[in-house]
Amino acid sequence: MTTQPDILGISLPAAPLVRLRNVSKDHTRGKHPVHALRNIDLDIGVGEFVAVMGPSGAGKTTLLNMIGGLDCPNAGSVKINGIDIDKLSRSQLAAWRATNVGFIFQFYNLIAVLTARQNVELPLTLSSLNAADRRRRCDAALALVGLSARAEHHPNEMSGGEQQRVAIARAIIASPQLLLCDEPTGDLDRATGIQILELLRMLCAEHGKSIVMVTHDPKAAQYATRRIYLDSGNLLEQTGTDDHVFSSVHAR
Repeated sequence: MTTQPDILGISLPAAPLVRLRNVSKDHTRGKHPVHALRNIDLDIGVGEFVAVMGPSGAGKTTLLNMIGGLDCPNAGSVKINGIDIDKLSRSQLAAWRATNVGFIFQFYNLIAVLTARQNVELPLTLSSLNAADRRRRCDAALALVGLSARAEHHPNEMSGGEQQRVAIARAIIASPQLLLCDEPTGDLDRATGIQILELLRMLCAEHGKSIVMVTHDPKAAQYATRRIYLDSGNLLEQTGTDDHVFSSVHAR
């Protein structure tokens, strides 16, 4: 298999692949059954930026959780880079997530008493890397997101956009092949949100990261290379970057 250097100079397989086949997820809300996902088939290749859209309750976050190994399907299979993650034990899943998936959330989830560098370093604390190698990776990740000068600042000393950049640096520090983003610009103003979306697009285009982003914002979705639309657990449409096609789908 061919390889390419990742963001931090580490060679990784050039073709990470998300493959869902006939994935269904049911749960109950009170006494009522909820079909969160219904027979989903989905492939995502290396360097794809996929936006997931749909109304509230459509199954978007459930889909993200399936891909990230945070939830398991009732039926079907979830395969990431050839690994059937739905067949892994809880401890195996935790170990797999630590090196294969980076999570980016709407509200950053930074630890207030830690500096930006310390927050970014957190995923490496249980790794076998020595302090010098951890520092090198942290510095590279912070430089990539444009925050080298803010490394010793605490979250309350940074803007929302800077905090989200720290969260992105933390998500990529372990060199994952896949980034999962749940409304990453939802708590930001439009201009700052655009900066974050440009950063995510750069991670795909220049570093081959695969990104799956849940968003309610059609303008944010336009930064993706592909958009999918969920409603009531069903995958209704997959589109490219044609705005007319997307608009007709979103209007349903």
